[in-house]
Amino acid sequence: MAGFTAPRKFIRQAAQKITRRERREKRGEFRGGDIAVWTREYADHAFTNISLLNQARSHRSWCAEHPGNPSNERLEFLGDAILQWIITDLIYAAHPAMNEGELTDLRKSLVNAETLAEIAKEIQLGQWIQLGAGELTAGGRNKSSILADSLEALIGALYLDGGADKTRAFVASIMGDRIVSQAERLDEFDARSHLIRVCVREYSRPPLVEIQQTGAAHEPTFTARVIVNNEEMGCEIGRTKKAAAQAASTMALSVLHARGVDIGRA
Repeated sequence: MAGFTAPRKFIRQAAQKITRRERREKRGEFRGGDIAVWTREYADHAFTNISLLNQARSHRSWCAEHPGNPSNERLEFLGDAILQWIITDLIYAAHPAMNEGELTDLRKSLVNAETLAEIAKEIQLGQWIQLGAGELTAGGRNKSSILADSLEALIGALYLDGGADKTRAFVASIMGDRIVSQAERLDEFDARSHLIRVCVREYSRPPLVEIQQTGAAHEPTFTARVIVNNEEMGCEIGRTKKAAAQAASTMALSVLHARGVDIGRA
């Protein structure tokens, strides 16, 4: 695969191609229609190999009920690697001042099940996923893991059918805005680790983080409480344990700062 780099201007232009507002306005337009039409709209590509596209949306539970049809797991494996490669190239070019650690944190914040599932919902990918009866009844179309895996499988299929440039443009269009916004909030991503360093320095022990899960099994909500030196200093809600803990840790750091504790680099 030939390497490539992308300036920040390209990322912003690609992100503007399909804005979130436009995606919301289009909801329902492709329901019950043709996945090939949907793919032309969102990926700007007409698949030559339709069987490859169908494989990308075939969950293993569906394949178990339809013997002889390959699941999307191999395409997911490929798509994950392609996505990591493209995101690495995009953020490397867009953020020349970032060091290796910051680039790694930014990539992790972009390429994870939660973020990919959010994007899959934005582009309405769930409606096209083929699921077995049991998985469908269990709310599989809304499961973060299934949505994220299906998006990676689609990226793998797009790479095989459309090539690197087409795949790069698609990834930039659905993730470009996050590449910019997540970088601006990069300090939040390591709030929990930073809070641990501050507490060990100030109180000789790390903070206690308690997490409670509520809501439906397929779409849970997590509440994180951060206790510093026997006092609760942060309580936040998130869609994942990590998001809740990070948000609560950020709140705790703010409380410590307001009390005159040095929360600079520990």
